[in-house]
Formats: sequence, structure tokens, C-alpha cells
Amino acid sequence: DFFCLQGKRRPPGCFIYTRTAAMSCGGCLRGWFGPKTRVDDLYEPLLLEEEREAVSSLLHYLEGGVSANFFEGEPLMALSTLSSSDNVDLQRSAALTFAEVTEKTKGEVSDDTIAPIITLANSQDVEVQRAASAALGNLAQRDANKALIVSMGALPPLIQLLGSGNAQVQCNACGCITNLATNDENKVKLAQAGALQPLVRLAASPDSRVQRNAAGALLNLTHVQLNRQQLMAAGVVPVLVGLLRSDDDDVQFYSAAALSNLAVDQAHRPVIAQFQGGLVFRSLIALLSSPLPSVQCQACLAVRNLASDTENQLLVVELGGLRPFPAMLRSGDEGVVVAAAAALRNVSIHKDNERRIAQEGIVSPLCDLLARDHNPEILMHVAGTLRNIAVVDDNKVAIMECRGLQHLCRPLPALTLPAAVIAEVTAALAVLTQSKEACEMLVRAEGGGAVLDALLRLPTATSVAAAADLEVQCNAASVVGNLC
Repeated sequence: DFFCLQGKRRPPGCFIYTRTAAMSCGGCLRGWFGPKTRVDDLYEPLLLEEEREAVSSLLHYLEGGVSANFFEGEPLMALSTLSSSDNVDLQRSAALTFAEVTEKTKGEVSDDTIAPIITLANSQDVEVQRAASAALGNLAQRDANKALIVSMGALPPLIQLLGSGNAQVQCNACGCITNLATNDENKVKLAQAGALQPLVRLAASPDSRVQRNAAGALLNLTHVQLNRQQLMAAGVVPVLVGLLRSDDDDVQFYSAAALSNLAVDQAHRPVIAQFQGGLVFRSLIALLSSPLPSVQCQACLAVRNLASDTENQLLVVELGGLRPFPAMLRSGDEGVVVAAAAALRNVSIHKDNERRIAQEGIVSPLCDLLARDHNPEILMHVAGTLRNIAVVDDNKVAIMECRGLQHLCRPLPALTLPAAVIAEVTAALAVLTQSKEACEMLVRAEGGGAVLDALLRLPTATSVAAAADLEVQCNAASVVGNLC
């Protein structure tokens, strides 16, 4: 996972793999061969004998109703022969066959299958390029094939195809690279082979299909730090920020997630945030109200990572970024709730935001989450936010009115939460119990004795005896001291 940690109270970041993209070419082969006919009528000029035999063999399997595995034996030998031919019509037949069979069967294959497809990808014929890149993209959906495709030398022709003038070839090449880039080693090799700059260019394509697949490929490639640096140098920020305003849900998802990953690196955050006067925040804030939870989640994560910088925490609020948060915190999608709680925790660090968070009606949904949610990550982020805003006396009152104090105490007696969660919960209690009213409420509350007992036992509890034990000890001692 990526982390966005800077200073105290920083929540961990989130890494989400993109969905794979591949172009289907099913059903195109029969239209190419047409009805049964003599081999001599199919191709001009006349075929070599081995090519004639390959065509006859292929027609036997395609038109004779014979069940065949095209990834081995005689069918594969026939396809390999056609792939190596100087006859463009034969190359097209082989490429279309590979595209169709790989669309139907995306299993693990050998280098004997991949080699002729790479040969076809090097063709100068657009139809051959289109079908060959689709076949490679289909095979690249299988994890076992990803490294083999790259090791067999597929990257140079694929990157060359990114420069094609044909949108469908561009689309298929981008889709194949998207699939290949889910392999960690391939992420590095693709960048080394020169894929980044062409992908940035294609992400700005007027063709929505090309745009979508190029954005997906860029997302996968942002998982490597060196790639992120090179993408920043290649001018990816204006392109991705522009894609946030796309009408395509997938493009919104990919671009928001890619920006979130780029913002993991501290040096990149000012560049992203300052582009066209904070345009990225206006676009991300608009996506926080998307009807799609996946888009909401990615937009939240991007805001969260960018809000690791102090000036961005303030900018989010100044641009109206708090308004969507009450609804997101009440979302029925757990991913959205986690992302919203995490983003809010970062935004709440800035002291000028402490009152404004309460004024936007966010305290009530935060306290409701403490009452009903058992997800440790959500509890940690919510407790961290309450800790940050509770330094304001009016906010202490608002938290107590929403029963936030009791809800924070709820999980303590069992001592089963992760140490990091207990550290945030006890820190929030330490701030709240600086109020005399909070101390009286805690002592009078049902189960207050069990909470006090838990606080006294925390320093020696095995569940918090690791990295957070010193912080927990200090927090527990502060709460007990306040109560006394």
C-alpha cells in the first residue's frame, strides 16, 4: 500500500488496482474467410506450397466443425506459417484467428503461441496490427502470460503501435499495456522501453476509447516511484486533471486514482495542487458527489493524499470541499466511508478548519459511525478527526451532544482493537476530558467503571504492547489524570 505520512496523525494511503482493459475481436474471422471455397480463390498472388497447406489445415478446423486447440499442434503450426508469410492477406487471416480464439480462451499459453503474434504485431498493415494487438491484450489478462509476453519481445512493437494513426490500433495497444502493467516487473520494463510519453499523449486523445485505455495504463504505471517521477516530467498533470472532467466514469476513476498515486510523493503535491489555480481540487470536489461509489472513493483518496500538505488542507475547505462529506460518511458503501473518513482526518489537521468542520454538520455523522461501525480503519480515522477538532471548546460540546464521548468509550473494555486504533481513541478521550463536563459525563455514564478499569489496564495489555504502547500509556494517563 502507498502511504501519505507527514508529521503526526497522518492516515495511511490507499492503493487500488485498475480494472483490466482488452479489445474483443470475436466473430470477425468467418467474415474474412467467407463461405467454403477453394484455396486458390482466396489469395493472390499464388501461395507457396507450405502456405497452401497451412490455409487448408486452418480451414479444416475453422469450417469443418472440428474442435481444436489453436494454441498447440497442427492448428498452431498453420497459424505460425501464415504469420511469417509475406502475403498480407495471410497475415490478416492469422491475426484475426488469433484475435478470435484469444477472446474466447484466455488461458495460459507457451512462447510458441506468443511468438507468431508478436511477429504479426510488427506488420505494417493496419488490420494486422489491430488484430495482433487485440490478441496480445486478450492473453495479457492472464497473470501467467504477462511476464512471458514481455520477455518474448512484445514491448517494442506495442510501443510502436501507440504511434499509429489508427484509433483502434491505439486503443488495443493501450489496453494490452494496461493489462501487462498489472505485473510489477512489467511496470518498470514498460517505462524503460519508452511507453510513458506516448501514453500521456494518447490520454489526451479525442477518441474516448483511446483515452480510457491510456488512462488505465497510466494508472497502473503510477505504482512505481521512478515512473511517477518520469510521468511528472512528461507533463502528465494537465492531462489527468483534464480527464477528471470527462463524461466517462472509467476515465474519471482512472485519472483520479492516478493523481492520488502521484500525490503520494511530497515533491509532486505542490505541482498538482497549483496547476491552473487549484483546478484539481475543484474537479475532485465535483466528483465527491458522483453517483458511482468507485469514483467517489478515488476522488476522496486523491483529496486525502493532496491534503497531506498544510496549504492544501485549507484550500480544500475554502473551495467548498466539506459539503459532500456528511453524505459520504453516511454512504452505504464501506469503501466510500473509509475514504471519506481518511480524507477528513487529514483536512482536520489544519487549525483553521476545526470550527468549519463542525459548522458543516459533520460531527453528527462522525459520532454515528463510532456507534454503529466496527471497521477498525473507520474507527481510527473518525477518532483521529474528533481528536483534532475537539481542541475547540464548542466542538467538545457538539461531540458530547452527539454522544461521541460514550461512543469513543464503547470499544475500550474489550481491548481487542489494533494498537493504532486504541492510540487514536485514547488521544481523542484525552482531549475531550480536558472539559469538566466531559469528565462528569464519563464518570456518570453506564459502564464508566469498566472504561476506567480498561484505561488503567492499557499500559500492560498485550494487544497494545507493540509500536503504539508508549502513546497509549501517555494518552491513558492523561485521561485518568483529567478524571481525577
